[in-house]
Amino acid sequence: MSTLRLEVNGQDHILENVPDDMPLLWVLRDRLGLVGTRYGCGIAECGACTVHLGGSPVRACQVPARAAAGQPVTTIEGLAQPDGTLHPLQQAWIDHDVAQCGYCQSGQLMSAAALLARHQAPSDADIDAAMAGNLCRCGTYLRIRRAIHDAAGRRQAIET
Repeated sequence: MSTLRLEVNGQDHILENVPDDMPLLWVLRDRLGLVGTRYGCGIAECGACTVHLGGSPVRACQVPARAAAGQPVTTIEGLAQPDGTLHPLQQAWIDHDVAQCGYCQSGQLMSAAALLARHQAPSDADIDAAMAGNLCRCGTYLRIRRAIHDAAGRRQAIET
């Protein structure tokens, strides 16, 4: 057990008595109450637990929490602007009725946000490659692709 200092969604947290092998997922959900990051499979296969660590998408179920110390962590709760303005992807998800059951959507959004941070105008192949590790039992993959293209277009319009 140790003390852990994490920066999550722009806020510093000092957590006491964190087991050395505790995954980041459980620190986020159980210790910080950020339950938007989902537990899916526990073996980094489904993508439901995707968060950003230092700007890169990772599976929080497999990352030891102490490995996140010193790097910013962003969860689905931190994707929107502080004033509540939705990220372009979140708005596109709504506009394209992407979510059905919704369980995988936080991981899908976090993977898509990492993609758009790297590629302003991703191709279908870029999207498929970036999203391949995120499973959706409802099969909304075509809507997800459309929403990512839409969000990329919105971001480009804002930036120009």
